[in-house]
Amino acid sequence: MPQARVAFFISDGTGITAEALGHSLLSQFESVRFIQERLPFIDTEEKARDAVARINARRVADGVRPIVFATLINPRLAEIVHAADALYISYFETFLAPLEAELGIQSSHAIGRTHGSPNSSNYKHRIDAINYTLMHDDGITDRGLEEADVVLVGVSRCGKTPTSLYLAMQFGLKVANFPLIPEDFERQQLPGSLEKHRGKLFGLTIQPERLAQIREERRARSHYASLANCRHEALEAERMMRREGIPWLDTSAQSIEEIATKVLQVLKLSERQDLRQLQ
Repeated sequence: MPQARVAFFISDGTGITAEALGHSLLSQFESVRFIQERLPFIDTEEKARDAVARINARRVADGVRPIVFATLINPRLAEIVHAADALYISYFETFLAPLEAELGIQSSHAIGRTHGSPNSSNYKHRIDAINYTLMHDDGITDRGLEEADVVLVGVSRCGKTPTSLYLAMQFGLKVANFPLIPEDFERQQLPGSLEKHRGKLFGLTIQPERLAQIREERRARSHYASLANCRHEALEAERMMRREGIPWLDTSAQSIEEIATKVLQVLKLSERQDLRQLQ
């Protein structure tokens, strides 16, 4: 088995951007196991040197160079970390320098700019979206559905809640989600409150075997988690979505990011977000 490689995500902010960049690139090497470490808030020379010491220690212990993904704005801090015995990949050196050359101006080199200002209208809108989504999780209430950007439907434990929160946190969308339950299948109808919001509906489904596995972790040896019941619910949910003309996606082998992207594309929510940002 190939030796595991260590990847560091280093930033003078939260490290989320460095980690996202690193994950995207490392995922292309499926045969390699990566040990990942995030070092956020490296905003002084002392912290930068401590980071270098950690990187070099791993180099000595493992016998191979670690990989460093960095989003360090401060040139001095970047210089210190770059001197570590590692493969150094800089988000800003790779992308900002060509952009500065193309645009003919210097970038602002502002720390934390990637994630926006807490005082901005976009930030406030995102917080509002998160609050709305939490208040409309798992069919808690059907009030205010006219405000929703999207309403996710599907059987229990098929991924509605994490997808809802991801859409709210990453895109500022107000998302409600409703479980499809045995009573809905017996009536062969959607929950009544959803009827007038058909244009916002998107269905999530899942393979019965995967659903049973997830439910077993929640309620072991229950009818709820039995494979027979999961097969019944998954089949009935797909039948309902086809009958009602609801676009849907099998989430069994999809990441949250992939599910969210499909929702955005099918319901054309990206266009709505572009318009909102111009307001």
